[in-house]
Amino acid sequence: MTAPCPRPGIMEIKPYVGGESAIEGVSRVMKLSSNEGALGPSPKAIAAYRETAAEMHRYPDGGATRLRAAIAARYGLDAARIVCGAGSDELLGLLCRAYAGPGDEVLYSKHGFLMYPIAARTCGATPVAAPETDLTASVDHLLAAVSERTRICFLANPNNPTGTYLPAEDVRRLRAGLPDNVLLVVDAAYAEFVSRNDYSSGLELVEAGANTVVTRTFSKIYALGGLRLGWAYCPPAIADVLNRVRNPFNVGSPALAAGLAAFEDSAYMELCKGHNDYWLAWLLKEVRALGLEATESVCNFVLVRFPGGAGKDAAAADADLRARGVIVRAMGGYGLGDWLRVTVGTGEDNQAVVAALAAFLAEGR
Repeated sequence: MTAPCPRPGIMEIKPYVGGESAIEGVSRVMKLSSNEGALGPSPKAIAAYRETAAEMHRYPDGGATRLRAAIAARYGLDAARIVCGAGSDELLGLLCRAYAGPGDEVLYSKHGFLMYPIAARTCGATPVAAPETDLTASVDHLLAAVSERTRICFLANPNNPTGTYLPAEDVRRLRAGLPDNVLLVVDAAYAEFVSRNDYSSGLELVEAGANTVVTRTFSKIYALGGLRLGWAYCPPAIADVLNRVRNPFNVGSPALAAGLAAFEDSAYMELCKGHNDYWLAWLLKEVRALGLEATESVCNFVLVRFPGGAGKDAAAADADLRARGVIVRAMGGYGLGDWLRVTVGTGEDNQAVVAALAAFLAEGR
């Protein structure tokens, strides 16, 4: 008998593996592997989540009406052009399903988010990785990689896992250089953390044409990763397409309620932003003081490079940190085998990871 066969390309997918949460034999673990919100979700979001418990037998609002209205009011957007999803991951996948397929190419930068090639292969398209410059997406390299088969260009801005970003002027140049029939998807999952004057999440590019989408998430600064909630701002025709291909009730009521409460709790978001501003700078300073290289991250994590050899490489550092109860993220899957990504945690977490790195580097000297 012949078993059912998946479509070509499916078995080439390397499944996405999230950051680990536990270490066997260790009861007190510091998880700094998944870029989760250091302070946890807004207390108002927790309360809103709990209030939905008695209504679990009801279907959610399939149009995410109240949440979309709140987002539109804050950013001056058209609510009809906002589409909510089960995390921005779902929306990225839906865009690939809707606009790419067998024989097409999906373009992204070499060290971009791993979900881009996964989404491309899932719909039968070919992922194409363009070289970067100094671990930063390169407009010139992306444009040079465009072919007549290119259908989508994904740009994580700022980028996970490097923490680097392209200024708004460069993103505009990328959009202008792409053919009109190529969809530019700006994945701005970490936008709320950025304080640079030359940065933009790209919403103005959506307003300016018919071929750019911006995706955002509630998983990072709003710390709702466990609920899976994201949104996309689209040209009207693309919003229409997404609403045709998404599941009718793709976001659950608890996520919608908690997301709205978190979004409206501006004071708590500013608290989280202030915490990250302080500890990100502190981590970068302390890691570099240990003699380690780190990218100039604008996100809620630090990407750290380790020298090779003599038991001091990234793999050895990762193992040593785990032995001390600290989980960070190995970067081999991104082609960055010499690096570890460390999430900004609580003050105690951040001090502990620096102390652990210092002890690791001092051993054997």
